[in-house]
Order: sequence, then C-alpha cells, then structure tokens
Amino acid sequence: MALEVGDPAPDISLLSDTGDTVSLRGLKGQPVLLYFYPKDDTPGCTRQACGVRDNWESFEKAGAAVYGVSPDGEGSHVKFKEKYSLPFTLLSDPEREAAKAFGVWVEKTNYGKTTMGIERSAFVIDSDGNIAKVLRKVNPDEHADKVLAALAAL
Repeated sequence: MALEVGDPAPDISLLSDTGDTVSLRGLKGQPVLLYFYPKDDTPGCTRQACGVRDNWESFEKAGAAVYGVSPDGEGSHVKFKEKYSLPFTLLSDPEREAAKAFGVWVEKTNYGKTTMGIERSAFVIDSDGNIAKVLRKVNPDEHADKVLAALAAL
C-alpha cells in the first residue's frame, strides 16, 4: 500500500552512519526529509546527495532534519559522507524494512530483467509526523529543489 499525503509516517528505527539509532518518532516537532536511494557512491545517488549538500543552508533555514536511506552499511555510508562532505545523516536499511514500510522496495525492470530494488523517492514529513509530500521516481538533479519547495509549503 502506497503512502499518501496526510498518512502518518511509519515509525522506523535505523542505524545511522555514526552508529546511533534514529527513530522517526523521536523527530516529531520538526519537519523531516527522508529520502531513499539505491546505493552509495553511484552516479545518480551522488548527484542527489550533493544536491542536498549544495543547498544545505536552505535546508537549515527550513529547520528540516535530513536523512538519506539506502541498504548500504554504516562503513559504506561513512566513506560516502567523507568523500563528498555530506552534512546530513545517512541511515542503513540492509533488510529493507524502512523501504518496504514506505513502499519504495519495488519491482524494477532493467534491460529486460526484472529485479527488486529501491525506487528513488523522497518523503517530506511534517512536524506532527504525517506525510506532507511524496516524490517518487525522483530525478537526482531536481531532487533538492523539489524537496525545498515542499518544505517551504509547510
């Protein structure tokens, strides 16, 4: 079942790149950008993350907590953050529990082969913990601008 605007965000808890556990329940009171991407340090995922980095001042002004989520482990996230000076937290979802809860673990077809994978998506969650904006099949180059527009509308 796909999440829609107004739905409560699933209460996920994931390990961060610093080894801490982050729970969405603990983030109520501020807007949150939770974005899902397939893999650290790949071309599209890097452009997407660097777009957020390059607009970091605007995310801070919006008061948003920013989290990128992929199946990669903590070590991979640390390297990715360091390599590109990413100022936000990356969360590890190796069992794809968060991806499934948000409906972004989907069947994908590439070169005629069907596999399961992460659909590049972003969710803006309001300060009450409800979904305020859903962006699916995100273009990495447009991600930051679209999310900032959604945050401005809160």
